[in-house]
Amino acid sequence: MRKVMMAMIVVSILLSATAMVAAEELKIFIWSEYMDEENMPKEFEKATGIKVSLDLYESNEEMMAKLQAGGVSQYDIIVPSDYIMPSLINLKLIQPLDHSKIPNIKNLNKKFTEASFDPGNKYAVGWQWGTVGLMYDKTKIKPEDVASWSILFDPKKDPGQFALIDSVREMMGITLLYLGYDFNSTNPKELKAAADLLVKTKKRKSCMGFKGGVGGKNDVVAGVATAAIVYNGDAIQAIAEKPDTLGFIIPKEGSEIWLDSMCIPAKAPHVDAAHKWINWILDPKVGASLSNYNHYATPNEAAMPFLDKADLENPGVWPTPEIMKTLVFTKDLGKDNRIMDEAWTRAKSH
Repeated sequence: MRKVMMAMIVVSILLSATAMVAAEELKIFIWSEYMDEENMPKEFEKATGIKVSLDLYESNEEMMAKLQAGGVSQYDIIVPSDYIMPSLINLKLIQPLDHSKIPNIKNLNKKFTEASFDPGNKYAVGWQWGTVGLMYDKTKIKPEDVASWSILFDPKKDPGQFALIDSVREMMGITLLYLGYDFNSTNPKELKAAADLLVKTKKRKSCMGFKGGVGGKNDVVAGVATAAIVYNGDAIQAIAEKPDTLGFIIPKEGSEIWLDSMCIPAKAPHVDAAHKWINWILDPKVGASLSNYNHYATPNEAAMPFLDKADLENPGVWPTPEIMKTLVFTKDLGKDNRIMDEAWTRAKSH
């Protein structure tokens, strides 16, 4: 009987240990099509034994709303953009990182350790960086015609069916730049002018309205639209499939340069697993694999030798110095966010 009892105890311990291992998981809330959603989780599980599940969003505002509605204790990793970071920090929606659990943080390019919103990477570690530009059908629009944002905003020009981007700061910023104003302007008259132009543009028959995430890119790929404002990596992925048909450009007035980062929500259920994910992504070969898949630039300096040469030579992925001069980071507007939101609401609702 004693042997039977001991055997039962051993089996019970083994089952408990197995259950604990099985329970270790990681829940990531991330932009759609931002990584190899099928294989990357499998590779992380193979490397660490930790299962990964994904939920997807299409805008920073959508992600923020979900966090405030309880997601702060539901997710282990989020990937916000630079301009929304101050709000996440001030509202205590994310927690400080334990650098002792992220030895690969040494692989970050120095300029990504000095971001104004998070100096020293207290709360965030760079994921990818990129731009917002115009994706277009080269068989229907000439390259010289997309050299300016006027191709969309000037009613005298006819680009065919086109889509605007459903993201407040990118869309408002590009419109402000076209009008000759600061991308981050909080001047009420300038914001009203931008909103009025968006209303006029949206009402044109050729405008398909505001498209979130990869919506505009998908419309151009499908031939439904001839042009759309999109994130550069989404465009480059599509162009790789149809290089003779599709193009991407940053018009001369300029656009946004952005940095997305990995953060851990304040009440994340699996904090250790989250740190393991961040450290794994910062591995040189893993970081390169991520960029080679989504065609965005990496903040991981150690990953550079493993990047696809074609991407390194592609100004759509790694902008030239001339293009860089026209790019602007989105700033947190603090109390003036209200003025921006009011202008955006006007542009969307009228």
